[in-house]
Amino acid sequence: MKATETRVEDFLSTTRTRFVIPVYQRNYDWTYEQCQQLFSDIVKVGQDRDIRAHFIGSIVHVHDDVYTTTGTKELVIIDGQQRLTTLTLIFLAIYKLAEQLGDQQLAEEIYETYLINKFSGDDEKLKLKPTENNDKAFQFLLSDHHGEEFPEFSRLVDNFEFFQKNINEENYKTVLQGLRKLIFVEIALDRANDNPQRIFESLNSTGLELSQADLIRNYILMGLSSKDQTRVYKDYWSVIERYAKEELKNQSRVSDFIRDYLTLKSKKIPNKKNVYIEFKNKNPEGDLENMEAVLKELKHLVIHYNKLLNPQQEKSEKIRQQLHYIDRLEINVAYPFLLQVYDDFSQQLISEEVFIAVLELVQSFNWRRFIMGLPTNALNKIFMNLYEKVEQQDYLASIQRALLQRAGNQRFPRDKEVIEALKTKDVYNAKSKSRMYLLERLEHFNNKERIQIYGNSDITIEHIFPQNPDGTWKERLTREDFTALKETYLHTISNLTLSGNNGKLGNKGFAEKRDLPDGGYKDSSFWLNKHLAALEDWNVATLEGRFQEISQRFLAIWPFPDVQYEDERDEYQELNIFEADDPKNKTLEYAIFMDEKIPVTNITQLYVQVMSLLFELQPEAFYSSDLFSRIGLVKGQEAASNLRQAASINDNYYIETNFDSNGKFDRIKHALTIFELEDELSIKYAS
Repeated sequence: MKATETRVEDFLSTTRTRFVIPVYQRNYDWTYEQCQQLFSDIVKVGQDRDIRAHFIGSIVHVHDDVYTTTGTKELVIIDGQQRLTTLTLIFLAIYKLAEQLGDQQLAEEIYETYLINKFSGDDEKLKLKPTENNDKAFQFLLSDHHGEEFPEFSRLVDNFEFFQKNINEENYKTVLQGLRKLIFVEIALDRANDNPQRIFESLNSTGLELSQADLIRNYILMGLSSKDQTRVYKDYWSVIERYAKEELKNQSRVSDFIRDYLTLKSKKIPNKKNVYIEFKNKNPEGDLENMEAVLKELKHLVIHYNKLLNPQQEKSEKIRQQLHYIDRLEINVAYPFLLQVYDDFSQQLISEEVFIAVLELVQSFNWRRFIMGLPTNALNKIFMNLYEKVEQQDYLASIQRALLQRAGNQRFPRDKEVIEALKTKDVYNAKSKSRMYLLERLEHFNNKERIQIYGNSDITIEHIFPQNPDGTWKERLTREDFTALKETYLHTISNLTLSGNNGKLGNKGFAEKRDLPDGGYKDSSFWLNKHLAALEDWNVATLEGRFQEISQRFLAIWPFPDVQYEDERDEYQELNIFEADDPKNKTLEYAIFMDEKIPVTNITQLYVQVMSLLFELQPEAFYSSDLFSRIGLVKGQEAASNLRQAASINDNYYIETNFDSNGKFDRIKHALTIFELEDELSIKYAS
């Protein structure tokens, strides 16, 4: 491996060299924001005569001793294709401008120095060889396409158009001057002596050395004196590291803990990759007093966090059991809320009985939603704000009321709807933890003689009507019942039980399973098998009878809160757009999209803003679905002139807005569904 400091213009101007982006590389995906940042840097260093060089990172390549038929050397770009492609687009934009200005000398210099290998064959002439899709776009840009639009969406085309708009007769010399000052580290690999894949992984690794927690630790400690570093690490950080760990897996969860802490404090959930940035923004460097106060709070809360991760550390058997259940259901999104409740319990603000009731309530809320198949992405925001609803004098009931006031996809499912869903719910193919949680809790309810079920390999799930039934079943059942058991009820709770003799029961007929000596349902000590022991046959009627018994037990284990509450929702409060009333003849006070407040006053503004933000987020999704046709998405002002009422969603793209309010609402909902962001848009009507 050879690493050298290299100027961009020297690298790109190398003769008889082609830069190949291999097919396994990710697509070119730089956005306007990244292009704007690079362009601003180039202009800045071009204007400042005192700046001699500007570092832009590294480019890693390997030469496999491959040459084209005309002797052009091919360098395979292992890392740095985004920068290299973007720089090529800038040179291409200047080349096009030089042609427009009639500066043929500059046009030829750029074209033959940075864009092509003059003496290579036509198929090998371009210096940059992107992946296939980008290659089509690049060929299109380089050609004289007479104003014709590229037929597909391409970030490469869009970014070129960005540079074409921003590079003009007044600034192109400044841009060229800035380009001449760009330098990078050129890392040339020799496959005979280097392992490109290993080096690539090392350069791009997000391993332990680059974890969010370690970045935060270094941020806290590096600016301190040696004495303070030792003290702060010993008194605070080492304690946090010791307790924020899954002990059975020996896995650090410090990053997750601090993310939950930030959620708790700011009521905004940081992206997992931005925990360090969020922590840094909220805790300025150099303020040791403030930093110690934060660390003291983290140290206090991490004791509770340790028990959420490791229920075995909780001394109370009753609490420990509920924590095990929550751990198995993986209700991690509730941790910011539960940390505060745990702290109230530790400070004796609530009793053990109330704390256990809260833990059971969290399970009921989550488990009923799981049975209903309601989206889980609503949960984080529900629990993020839940503690704000706590009334210390009416602790449990205030939490129950807060959950009951949720509506739509965020609701607490009622008895009738959850039992209807449970009847045909495929619970067998759920996660192993979830299906065993269901069976174990049904089995253990009000049962003082508990059998270890979870983690016991001797106890398995048994299908009463087998997955591969023998001939006895067809003989005993009507065609309709056989079909219903096979296609509708096979994996439902009514057809499942627990057994320590699954191998012996196998695919046998029901009577054989029931009466099998030392292994049949009659000899079983499980509650789940007592009902089966008294049956003569297993068919749809007997299955439904068993379901009635199980459903009653289900409602007792995961109850709907028995508390009076007022539905405080009205048309003038913040509501998810899927729950909002008819927008006709209404004005807006504001909207909130992905935690950001949008100052809109009418439905059209909301429509345009949301589509603009979604397009910025993932423009490809507009073209890979029917969304582009439903909203009349077009590119360029000329195409926009054909719309009845066009609105711009960025510099190049326009949408139709000539729909009524309900039509705009429907299109917004359709777009949010495609992007799986149904819970990310709330609106508030003006009163």
